[in-house]
Amino acid sequence: MLLAAGAALAVAANCAKPEPAAPKPSPAAVFAGDPAAVKRGKSLFIGMCGAYCHSLRGGARGDIPDLFDCAWKNGGSDEEIFRSISQGVPGTRMDPFSGVLPDGDTDIWKLVAFLRANSSCAKL
Repeated sequence: MLLAAGAALAVAANCAKPEPAAPKPSPAAVFAGDPAAVKRGKSLFIGMCGAYCHSLRGGARGDIPDLFDCAWKNGGSDEEIFRSISQGVPGTRMDPFSGVLPDGDTDIWKLVAFLRANSSCAKL
């Protein structure tokens, strides 16, 4: 009887392994739920991106890509979009914005949240 109880405890101990932690959401995913953050991202886009290169209405401008479609040449994850904005894209006219925006990386994540919220992919 004692042996059976010990075996049952051993089986239970092996079955009770904790579930792996869910991946932490990107800052952009967190900001996506904050209308003020998305609005800040829009203001940054209009002032820093839409006024010079990219269109707020979507659509490519010559060699400058549409940022509101579902196609991202340099990776479409939040982290990859963040990297394209912060580090720029070598071999293109996309300059790095790291250290340029008033609130640094936080502003870049808000830009990513704005792009996500207004992407044609978000409307599917």
